[in-house]
Amino acid sequence: MSTAEQSLAFERLVRPHFDRLYRLAWRLTGAKAEADDLFQELLIKAFGKLDDLVELDEPGSWLCRVMYNLFIDEQRRFARRRMHTVEEGQLAGDGLENLPGSDNPVLDHERLERIQRLDKALARLSDEHRIVVLLHDTEGYKLTEIEELTGVPVGTVKSRLHRARARLREILVADGTIS
Repeated sequence: MSTAEQSLAFERLVRPHFDRLYRLAWRLTGAKAEADDLFQELLIKAFGKLDDLVELDEPGSWLCRVMYNLFIDEQRRFARRRMHTVEEGQLAGDGLENLPGSDNPVLDHERLERIQRLDKALARLSDEHRIVVLLHDTEGYKLTEIEELTGVPVGTVKSRLHRARARLREILVADGTIS
């Protein structure tokens, strides 16, 4: 296959999944710059595996699984070399402050505060629990898709989702966000 043919095949197979893949990258990393890096790393890896990708019936699931594995690998590398020089969330333009809102600044401010409290509560969950909640409740992945994506059995996914929701509720009640 020529380079032009490879590019066309890659475009045809991967482009329909861009939005979902980028949202997954953002949900996994929580920051635009890291999501961009993860997304780009996925595209590079996927292009290198184009022959395998062409043979798949459902390339979207495979791409999600590869992205998840890339994320986990990076988390493990990062955990070994992490330095606490800048607190997470301190970088400008890296958080929720840039979300669009309504024409009512009071409602926008209240909405942003609720989102920030929820984001802080999510950050207090373990990685395993946070990922399951974000994938299922935010992105709408089915339990079987999460099983396929993470390699964790459906029963364990259900258990983590239940515990994560209970812990989130506990945190939000303690913070006074919900009653």
